[in-house]
Amino acid sequence: MISVLFGSLLAFFALSVPIAISIGASTLLALFSSSIPPTVLVQKMFTAMDSFPLMAVPFFILAGALMETGGISRRLVNFANTFVGHFAGGLAFVAIIASMFFGAISGAAVACVAAIGGVLIPEMVSHGYGKPYTAAVQATAGTLGVMIPPSIPMIIYGVMTGVSVGGLFMGGVLPGIFIGFSLIAVAWVIARKNGYRGDQRYSWRSRWKAFKEAFWALLMPVIILGGIYGGVFTPTEAAVVAVVYGLFVGFFVYRELKVQQIKSIFVKTAVSTAVVMFIIGASSAFSWVITAHHIPQMVTKALLSITTNKIFILILINLLLLFIGTFMETVASIIILVPVLLPVVTAIGVDPLHFGIVLVVNLAIGMVTPPLGVCLFVSCSIADITLEDITRAAIPFILVMIVDIFILTFVPALSTFLPRAMGLC
Repeated sequence: MISVLFGSLLAFFALSVPIAISIGASTLLALFSSSIPPTVLVQKMFTAMDSFPLMAVPFFILAGALMETGGISRRLVNFANTFVGHFAGGLAFVAIIASMFFGAISGAAVACVAAIGGVLIPEMVSHGYGKPYTAAVQATAGTLGVMIPPSIPMIIYGVMTGVSVGGLFMGGVLPGIFIGFSLIAVAWVIARKNGYRGDQRYSWRSRWKAFKEAFWALLMPVIILGGIYGGVFTPTEAAVVAVVYGLFVGFFVYRELKVQQIKSIFVKTAVSTAVVMFIIGASSAFSWVITAHHIPQMVTKALLSITTNKIFILILINLLLLFIGTFMETVASIIILVPVLLPVVTAIGVDPLHFGIVLVVNLAIGMVTPPLGVCLFVSCSIADITLEDITRAAIPFILVMIVDIFILTFVPALSTFLPRAMGLC
Protein backbone atom coordinates (compact mmCIF):
# COMPACT_ATOMS: atom_id res chain seq x y z
CA MET A 1 0.00 0.00 0.00
CA ILE A 2 2.88 2.40 0.86
CA SER A 3 4.55 1.72 -2.47
CA VAL A 4 1.28 2.39 -4.30
CA LEU A 5 0.83 5.67 -2.43
CA PHE A 6 4.40 6.74 -3.11
CA GLY A 7 4.09 5.82 -6.75
CA SER A 8 0.82 7.74 -6.98
CA LEU A 9 2.41 10.87 -5.55
CA LEU A 10 5.24 10.71 -8.08
CA ALA A 11 2.81 10.04 -10.91
CA PHE A 12 0.58 12.91 -9.80
CA PHE A 13 3.36 15.48 -9.91
CA ALA A 14 4.90 14.01 -13.05
CA LEU A 15 1.71 13.69 -15.05
CA SER A 16 -0.76 16.24 -13.70
CA VAL A 17 1.03 19.23 -15.23
CA PRO A 18 1.24 17.94 -18.83
CA ILE A 19 -2.28 16.55 -18.63
CA ALA A 20 -3.59 19.85 -17.24
CA ILE A 21 -1.78 21.80 -19.95
CA SER A 22 -3.10 19.49 -22.64
CA ILE A 23 -6.67 19.61 -21.37
CA GLY A 24 -6.48 23.35 -20.72
CA ALA A 25 -5.14 24.01 -24.21
CA SER A 26 -7.83 21.82 -25.74
CA THR A 27 -10.50 23.61 -23.74
CA LEU A 28 -9.27 27.07 -24.71
CA LEU A 29 -8.97 26.01 -28.33
CA ALA A 30 -12.51 24.69 -28.25
CA LEU A 31 -13.78 27.89 -26.67
CA PHE A 32 -12.05 30.20 -29.12
CA SER A 33 -12.72 28.10 -32.19
CA SER A 34 -16.40 27.60 -31.45
CA SER A 35 -19.07 30.10 -32.28
CA ILE A 36 -21.31 29.70 -29.25
CA PRO A 37 -23.62 32.73 -29.06
CA PRO A 38 -23.51 34.58 -25.72
CA THR A 39 -27.28 34.20 -25.48
CA VAL A 40 -26.85 30.43 -25.32
CA LEU A 41 -24.43 30.71 -22.39
CA VAL A 42 -26.83 33.05 -20.57
CA GLN A 43 -29.64 30.59 -21.24
CA LYS A 44 -27.54 27.77 -19.80
CA MET A 45 -26.85 29.87 -16.70
CA PHE A 46 -30.54 30.47 -16.10
CA THR A 47 -31.42 26.85 -16.85
CA ALA A 48 -28.87 25.69 -14.25
CA MET A 49 -30.46 27.88 -11.59
CA ASP A 50 -34.03 26.96 -12.57
CA SER A 51 -34.17 23.88 -10.36
CA PHE A 52 -36.58 23.00 -7.56
CA PRO A 53 -33.93 21.30 -5.35
CA LEU A 54 -31.72 24.41 -5.58
CA MET A 55 -34.47 26.41 -3.89
CA ALA A 56 -33.23 24.77 -0.70
CA VAL A 57 -30.01 26.82 -0.87
CA PRO A 58 -31.42 30.27 0.11
CA PHE A 59 -33.67 28.77 2.75
CA PHE A 60 -30.86 26.85 4.47
CA ILE A 61 -28.72 30.01 4.37
CA LEU A 62 -31.61 31.93 5.94
CA ALA A 63 -32.14 29.22 8.57
CA GLY A 64 -28.48 29.46 9.55
CA ALA A 65 -28.73 33.25 9.91
CA LEU A 66 -31.84 32.91 12.08
CA MET A 67 -30.08 30.37 14.30
CA GLU A 68 -27.09 32.65 14.71
CA THR A 69 -29.27 35.62 15.72
CA GLY A 70 -32.06 33.84 17.58
CA GLY A 71 -30.01 32.28 20.39
CA ILE A 72 -30.08 28.73 19.07
CA SER A 73 -26.30 28.44 18.56
CA ARG A 74 -25.53 29.73 22.08
CA ARG A 75 -27.79 27.13 23.68
CA LEU A 76 -26.20 24.35 21.66
CA VAL A 77 -22.81 25.49 22.96
CA ASN A 78 -24.01 25.57 26.58
CA PHE A 79 -25.56 22.11 26.31
CA ALA A 80 -22.40 20.56 24.84
CA ASN A 81 -20.26 22.27 27.48
CA THR A 82 -22.09 20.61 30.38
CA PHE A 83 -21.15 17.17 29.04
CA VAL A 84 -17.59 17.54 27.69
CA GLY A 85 -16.35 20.88 28.98
CA HIS A 86 -14.52 19.31 31.95
CA PHE A 87 -12.08 17.34 29.79
CA ALA A 88 -8.61 18.68 28.95
CA GLY A 89 -9.33 20.91 25.97
CA GLY A 90 -13.02 20.53 26.73
CA LEU A 91 -14.07 23.80 25.14
CA ALA A 92 -12.45 22.62 21.90
CA PHE A 93 -14.65 19.52 22.12
CA VAL A 94 -17.62 21.82 22.62
CA ALA A 95 -16.72 23.77 19.47
CA ILE A 96 -16.57 20.58 17.40
CA ILE A 97 -19.71 18.97 18.82
CA ALA A 98 -21.72 22.21 18.60
CA SER A 99 -20.57 22.57 14.99
CA MET A 100 -21.86 19.07 14.26
CA PHE A 101 -25.28 20.00 15.64
CA PHE A 102 -25.26 23.33 13.80
CA GLY A 103 -24.24 21.57 10.59
CA ALA A 104 -27.26 19.30 10.99
CA ILE A 105 -29.42 22.39 10.54
CA SER A 106 -27.68 24.96 8.34
CA GLY A 107 -25.74 22.98 5.70
CA ALA A 108 -23.11 25.72 5.38
CA ALA A 109 -19.54 25.82 6.73
CA VAL A 110 -19.00 29.59 6.91
CA ALA A 111 -22.28 30.10 8.79
CA CYS A 112 -21.20 27.38 11.20
CA VAL A 113 -17.86 29.08 11.92
CA ALA A 114 -19.51 32.48 12.38
CA ALA A 115 -22.35 31.28 14.61
CA ILE A 116 -20.42 28.91 16.89
CA GLY A 117 -17.12 30.79 16.72
CA GLY A 118 -18.76 34.08 17.64
CA VAL A 119 -19.85 32.50 20.92
CA LEU A 120 -16.96 30.14 21.67
CA ILE A 121 -13.76 31.80 20.45
CA PRO A 122 -13.90 34.66 23.00
CA GLU A 123 -14.90 32.14 25.69
CA MET A 124 -11.97 29.84 24.93
CA VAL A 125 -9.51 32.71 24.89
CA SER A 126 -10.79 33.93 28.28
CA HIS A 127 -10.15 30.42 29.65
CA GLY A 128 -6.49 30.56 28.65
CA TYR A 129 -6.59 28.78 25.28
CA GLY A 130 -4.14 30.12 22.72
CA LYS A 131 -5.77 32.23 20.03
CA PRO A 132 -4.25 30.31 17.08
CA TYR A 133 -5.33 26.95 18.55
CA THR A 134 -8.81 28.30 19.33
CA ALA A 135 -9.30 29.74 15.85
CA ALA A 136 -7.92 26.61 14.13
CA VAL A 137 -10.28 24.34 16.08
CA GLN A 138 -13.30 26.44 15.11
CA ALA A 139 -12.28 26.79 11.46
CA THR A 140 -11.77 23.05 10.95
CA ALA A 141 -14.89 22.21 12.97
CA GLY A 142 -16.87 24.52 10.69
CA THR A 143 -16.19 22.27 7.70
CA LEU A 144 -18.47 19.71 9.37
CA GLY A 145 -21.32 22.01 8.35
CA VAL A 146 -21.11 20.73 4.76
CA MET A 147 -20.28 17.13 5.65
CA ILE A 148 -23.15 16.43 8.03
CA PRO A 149 -26.60 16.63 6.40
CA PRO A 150 -28.27 18.76 5.29
CA SER A 151 -25.48 20.01 3.05
CA ILE A 152 -25.70 22.61 0.30
CA PRO A 153 -22.82 21.05 -1.74
CA MET A 154 -24.53 17.65 -1.53
CA ILE A 155 -27.74 19.19 -2.88
CA ILE A 156 -25.83 20.63 -5.84
CA TYR A 157 -24.07 17.32 -6.53
CA GLY A 158 -27.40 15.47 -6.38
CA VAL A 159 -29.03 17.94 -8.80
CA MET A 160 -26.15 17.54 -11.26
CA THR A 161 -25.88 13.76 -11.20
CA GLY A 162 -29.38 12.56 -10.41
CA VAL A 163 -28.15 10.82 -7.26
CA SER A 164 -30.77 10.88 -4.49
CA VAL A 165 -30.24 13.94 -2.29
CA GLY A 166 -31.76 12.03 0.62
CA GLY A 167 -29.29 9.22 -0.04
CA LEU A 168 -26.40 11.70 -0.06
CA PHE A 169 -27.63 13.22 3.19
CA MET A 170 -27.78 9.83 4.86
CA GLY A 171 -24.41 8.91 3.35
CA GLY A 172 -22.82 11.94 5.01
CA VAL A 173 -23.87 10.99 8.55
CA LEU A 174 -21.17 8.42 9.40
CA PRO A 175 -18.32 10.27 7.61
CA GLY A 176 -19.28 13.51 9.38
CA ILE A 177 -19.32 11.82 12.79
CA PHE A 178 -16.09 9.96 12.02
CA ILE A 179 -14.25 13.14 11.02
CA GLY A 180 -15.75 15.03 13.97
CA PHE A 181 -14.32 12.52 16.44
CA SER A 182 -10.96 12.49 14.68
CA LEU A 183 -10.82 16.29 15.13
CA ILE A 184 -11.68 15.83 18.81
CA ALA A 185 -8.78 13.37 19.15
CA VAL A 186 -6.33 15.90 17.65
CA ALA A 187 -7.72 18.70 19.82
CA TRP A 188 -7.29 16.55 22.94
CA VAL A 189 -3.67 15.66 22.13
CA ILE A 190 -2.72 19.30 21.51
CA ALA A 191 -4.64 20.48 24.59
CA ARG A 192 -2.79 17.97 26.80
CA LYS A 193 0.53 19.04 25.32
CA ASN A 194 -0.18 22.74 25.93
CA GLY A 195 -1.73 22.23 29.37
CA TYR A 196 -5.21 23.49 28.52
CA ARG A 197 -7.41 22.47 31.41
CA GLY A 198 -11.09 21.74 31.26
CA ASP A 199 -13.93 23.60 32.88
CA GLN A 200 -15.73 22.45 36.02
CA ARG A 201 -17.57 19.13 35.98
CA TYR A 202 -21.30 19.83 35.80
CA SER A 203 -23.90 17.96 37.81
CA TRP A 204 -26.68 16.02 36.17
CA ARG A 205 -29.08 18.69 37.43
CA SER A 206 -27.12 21.33 35.48
CA ARG A 207 -27.03 19.09 32.43
CA TRP A 208 -30.79 18.59 32.61
CA LYS A 209 -31.28 22.34 32.87
CA ALA A 210 -29.03 22.93 29.85
CA PHE A 211 -30.92 20.23 27.93
CA LYS A 212 -34.27 21.88 28.65
CA GLU A 213 -32.92 25.24 27.48
CA ALA A 214 -31.48 23.68 24.33
CA PHE A 215 -34.43 21.35 23.69
CA TRP A 216 -35.95 23.43 20.89
CA ALA A 217 -32.54 23.83 19.28
CA LEU A 218 -31.84 20.09 19.49
CA LEU A 219 -35.28 19.29 18.10
CA MET A 220 -34.57 21.24 14.91
CA PRO A 221 -32.27 18.67 13.19
CA VAL A 222 -34.61 15.88 14.31
CA ILE A 223 -37.53 17.55 12.55
CA ILE A 224 -35.53 18.40 9.42
CA LEU A 225 -33.75 15.09 8.91
CA GLY A 226 -36.58 12.97 10.32
CA GLY A 227 -39.02 14.63 7.95
CA ILE A 228 -36.76 14.00 4.95
CA TYR A 229 -36.02 10.35 5.71
CA GLY A 230 -39.58 9.70 6.86
CA GLY A 231 -40.91 10.90 3.51
CA VAL A 232 -42.87 13.77 5.07
CA PHE A 233 -41.16 16.40 2.92
CA THR A 234 -38.39 16.80 0.38
CA PRO A 235 -35.01 18.40 1.19
CA THR A 236 -36.24 21.63 -0.40
CA GLU A 237 -39.40 21.63 1.70
CA ALA A 238 -37.25 20.77 4.73
CA ALA A 239 -35.29 23.99 4.19
CA VAL A 240 -38.52 25.99 4.32
CA VAL A 241 -39.57 24.12 7.47
CA ALA A 242 -36.19 25.00 9.01
CA VAL A 243 -36.81 28.71 8.33
CA VAL A 244 -40.33 28.65 9.78
CA TYR A 245 -39.09 26.72 12.81
CA GLY A 246 -36.17 29.14 13.29
CA LEU A 247 -38.54 32.12 13.17
CA PHE A 248 -40.93 30.48 15.64
CA VAL A 249 -38.23 29.54 18.14
CA GLY A 250 -36.39 32.86 17.81
CA PHE A 251 -39.52 34.99 18.25
CA PHE A 252 -41.78 33.04 20.58
CA VAL A 253 -39.63 30.51 22.50
CA TYR A 254 -36.22 32.12 23.11
CA ARG A 255 -37.52 35.64 22.33
CA GLU A 256 -34.06 36.84 21.24
CA LEU A 257 -35.05 37.52 17.64
CA LYS A 258 -36.36 41.06 17.12
CA VAL A 259 -38.48 42.42 14.28
CA GLN A 260 -35.88 45.10 13.49
CA GLN A 261 -33.25 42.37 12.91
CA ILE A 262 -35.26 40.67 10.17
CA LYS A 263 -34.34 43.20 7.49
CA SER A 264 -30.58 42.76 7.98
CA ILE A 265 -30.97 38.96 8.12
CA PHE A 266 -32.89 38.94 4.84
CA VAL A 267 -30.41 41.28 3.15
CA LYS A 268 -27.48 39.14 4.31
CA THR A 269 -29.25 36.01 3.05
CA ALA A 270 -30.08 37.63 -0.31
CA VAL A 271 -26.46 38.67 -0.88
CA SER A 272 -25.11 35.22 0.06
CA THR A 273 -27.71 33.52 -2.13
CA ALA A 274 -26.93 35.79 -5.09
CA VAL A 275 -23.24 34.95 -4.85
CA VAL A 276 -23.88 31.21 -4.63
CA MET A 277 -26.43 31.17 -7.45
CA PHE A 278 -24.21 33.25 -9.76
CA ILE A 279 -21.37 30.80 -9.13
CA ILE A 280 -23.73 27.92 -9.91
CA GLY A 281 -24.93 29.57 -13.13
CA ALA A 282 -21.50 30.58 -14.42
CA SER A 283 -19.90 27.26 -13.47
CA SER A 284 -22.74 25.32 -15.09
CA ALA A 285 -22.32 27.28 -18.34
CA PHE A 286 -18.61 26.52 -18.35
CA SER A 287 -19.34 22.88 -17.52
CA TRP A 288 -21.74 22.72 -20.49
CA VAL A 289 -19.08 24.16 -22.81
CA ILE A 290 -16.41 21.65 -21.83
CA THR A 291 -18.94 18.81 -22.03
CA ALA A 292 -20.05 19.93 -25.49
CA HIS A 293 -16.42 19.73 -26.61
CA HIS A 294 -15.92 16.25 -25.13
CA ILE A 295 -13.38 17.35 -22.51
CA PRO A 296 -14.68 14.77 -19.94
CA GLN A 297 -14.10 11.96 -22.44
CA MET A 298 -10.59 13.27 -23.05
CA VAL A 299 -9.82 13.27 -19.33
CA THR A 300 -11.25 9.78 -18.90
CA LYS A 301 -9.20 8.48 -21.81
CA ALA A 302 -6.04 10.23 -20.53
CA LEU A 303 -6.35 8.82 -17.02
CA LEU A 304 -7.26 5.31 -18.14
CA SER A 305 -4.35 5.35 -20.58
CA ILE A 306 -2.03 5.87 -17.61
CA THR A 307 -3.48 3.03 -15.58
CA THR A 308 -6.69 1.13 -14.97
CA ASN A 309 -5.73 0.40 -11.35
CA LYS A 310 -8.67 1.56 -9.22
CA ILE A 311 -6.56 2.44 -6.16
CA PHE A 312 -4.05 4.40 -8.22
CA ILE A 313 -6.75 6.43 -10.01
CA LEU A 314 -8.61 7.21 -6.77
CA ILE A 315 -5.40 8.43 -5.13
CA LEU A 316 -4.71 10.67 -8.13
CA ILE A 317 -8.26 12.06 -8.02
CA ASN A 318 -8.02 12.74 -4.27
CA LEU A 319 -4.73 14.57 -4.73
CA LEU A 320 -6.27 16.60 -7.56
CA LEU A 321 -9.29 17.54 -5.41
CA LEU A 322 -7.08 18.54 -2.49
CA PHE A 323 -5.11 20.76 -4.86
CA ILE A 324 -8.19 22.29 -6.52
CA GLY A 325 -9.80 22.99 -3.14
CA THR A 326 -6.97 25.29 -2.14
CA PHE A 327 -7.87 27.94 -4.71
CA MET A 328 -11.38 27.24 -6.04
CA GLU A 329 -14.72 27.73 -4.29
CA THR A 330 -16.51 24.48 -3.33
CA VAL A 331 -19.70 24.95 -5.35
CA ALA A 332 -17.79 25.99 -8.48
CA SER A 333 -15.42 23.04 -8.06
CA ILE A 334 -18.30 20.58 -7.87
CA ILE A 335 -20.07 21.94 -10.95
CA ILE A 336 -16.90 22.08 -13.05
CA LEU A 337 -15.24 18.84 -11.89
CA VAL A 338 -18.20 16.45 -11.65
CA PRO A 339 -18.78 16.19 -15.44
CA VAL A 340 -15.05 15.53 -15.83
CA LEU A 341 -14.43 13.09 -12.98
CA LEU A 342 -17.73 11.20 -12.70
CA PRO A 343 -17.21 9.28 -15.98
CA VAL A 344 -13.75 8.27 -14.74
CA VAL A 345 -14.90 6.91 -11.38
CA THR A 346 -17.94 5.15 -12.82
CA ALA A 347 -15.67 3.53 -15.42
CA ILE A 348 -13.65 1.92 -12.60
CA GLY A 349 -16.75 0.83 -10.68
CA VAL A 350 -17.11 3.51 -7.99
CA ASP A 351 -20.62 4.15 -6.66
CA PRO A 352 -21.67 7.74 -7.64
CA LEU A 353 -23.12 8.25 -4.14
CA HIS A 354 -19.84 7.20 -2.53
CA PHE A 355 -17.92 9.48 -4.87
CA GLY A 356 -20.24 12.38 -4.01
CA ILE A 357 -19.44 12.05 -0.30
CA VAL A 358 -15.69 11.79 -0.98
CA LEU A 359 -15.89 14.82 -3.30
CA VAL A 360 -17.75 17.02 -0.79
CA VAL A 361 -15.54 16.05 2.16
CA ASN A 362 -12.41 16.53 0.06
CA LEU A 363 -13.39 19.99 -1.12
CA ALA A 364 -14.44 20.90 2.44
CA ILE A 365 -10.76 20.62 3.40
CA GLY A 366 -10.15 23.39 0.86
CA MET A 367 -12.15 25.69 3.15
CA VAL A 368 -9.30 25.51 5.69
CA THR A 369 -6.32 25.53 3.31
CA PRO A 370 -4.79 28.81 2.04
CA PRO A 371 -4.94 30.78 -0.11
CA LEU A 372 -8.77 30.46 -0.39
CA GLY A 373 -9.55 28.96 3.05
CA VAL A 374 -12.78 30.87 3.70
CA CYS A 375 -13.28 29.27 7.12
CA LEU A 376 -9.76 30.32 8.11
CA PHE A 377 -10.51 33.94 7.21
CA VAL A 378 -13.76 34.00 9.18
CA SER A 379 -12.23 32.34 12.23
CA CYS A 380 -9.07 34.45 12.34
CA SER A 381 -11.12 37.63 11.97
CA ILE A 382 -13.17 36.64 15.05
CA ALA A 383 -10.02 35.74 17.01
CA ASP A 384 -8.14 38.81 15.69
CA ILE A 385 -5.03 36.92 14.56
CA THR A 386 -3.14 36.66 11.28
CA LEU A 387 -3.74 34.08 8.57
CA GLU A 388 -0.19 32.83 9.09
CA ASP A 389 -0.83 32.08 12.78
CA ILE A 390 -4.07 30.19 12.21
CA THR A 391 -2.62 28.24 9.28
CA ARG A 392 0.25 26.90 11.39
CA ALA A 393 -2.14 25.90 14.16
CA ALA A 394 -4.53 24.22 11.69
CA ILE A 395 -1.90 21.94 10.11
CA PRO A 396 -2.41 18.97 12.52
CA PHE A 397 -6.17 19.12 12.00
CA ILE A 398 -5.80 19.35 8.21
CA LEU A 399 -3.41 16.38 8.15
CA VAL A 400 -5.80 14.14 10.08
CA MET A 401 -8.66 15.20 7.78
CA ILE A 402 -6.55 14.18 4.77
CA VAL A 403 -5.96 10.77 6.37
CA ASP A 404 -9.74 10.54 6.95
CA ILE A 405 -10.32 11.28 3.25
CA PHE A 406 -8.28 8.27 2.17
CA ILE A 407 -10.05 6.08 4.75
CA LEU A 408 -13.43 7.20 3.37
CA THR A 409 -12.20 6.59 -0.16
CA PHE A 410 -11.10 3.01 0.42
CA VAL A 411 -13.82 2.04 2.93
CA PRO A 412 -16.97 2.77 0.87
CA ALA A 413 -19.25 1.25 3.52
CA LEU A 414 -18.80 4.36 5.66
CA SER A 415 -20.68 6.30 2.98
CA THR A 416 -23.03 3.69 1.56
CA PHE A 417 -24.09 1.55 4.54
CA LEU A 418 -26.85 3.79 5.88
CA PRO A 419 -28.32 4.80 2.47
CA ARG A 420 -28.50 1.16 1.44
CA ALA A 421 -29.96 0.09 4.78
CA MET A 422 -32.74 2.67 4.30
CA GLY A 423 -33.27 1.86 0.61
CA LEU A 424 -32.05 5.27 -0.57
CA CYS A 425 -29.55 4.01 -3.14
